[in-house]
Amino acid sequence: MSEIVVFGAGGRGGRAAVAEARRRGHAVTAVVRDPAKHGDLAADGVRVVAGDVTDAASVAAVAAGHDAAINSTYDFGTEPAAFFTTAAEALLDGLRRAGVGRLVHVGLSSVLEDASGTLLMDTPGYPQEYRSFSLGHAAGNDTLRKDAEFDWVVVSPSGDFDHEGPRTGRYRLAPAAMDSRISYADFAIALLDEIDSPAHHRAHIGVEQG
Repeated sequence: MSEIVVFGAGGRGGRAAVAEARRRGHAVTAVVRDPAKHGDLAADGVRVVAGDVTDAASVAAVAAGHDAAINSTYDFGTEPAAFFTTAAEALLDGLRRAGVGRLVHVGLSSVLEDASGTLLMDTPGYPQEYRSFSLGHAAGNDTLRKDAEFDWVVVSPSGDFDHEGPRTGRYRLAPAAMDSRISYADFAIALLDEIDSPAHHRAHIGVEQG
């Protein structure tokens, strides 16, 4: 059994990660902005705490004693590039202080390469109205890449989430593709596999329904 800290545990991706971790018997600390709003997480034996993913001291405090971390956060009130770069810096610093050696970071398919090696957001027909959000994710990924030692992996859907999709227990690695889909539950399996049996390091991988 591992001790896993999940940042952004109140969102759909974070909740799915918490559920999959508990299904595997791991001890979980769920980090949210306001624990009072997430009593249902605590009801499953999860420790729910307040934390700030953009503050290294806060990250270090809540992550102490854990083996690995999952990050599935975003602050809609903050400019994307500022948020994702600050969060990446705080995670690298705070997790290192806490002695946590593995970060699984939830990414975005728009900044994943397709089969031709082109970022999905740069392919013909890709919607551009959220490009600043995509560029923010890319900036956060670049911040992770600048650290030459920490063990991280970015995992994203190859396309998008199947928001109502069930847990099938299957997924596969795949390049970016606009028509690719995966359920939150199966995406969480991929996240936890990268903690239980790490196969990718300092890379961005995409997963889709298997």
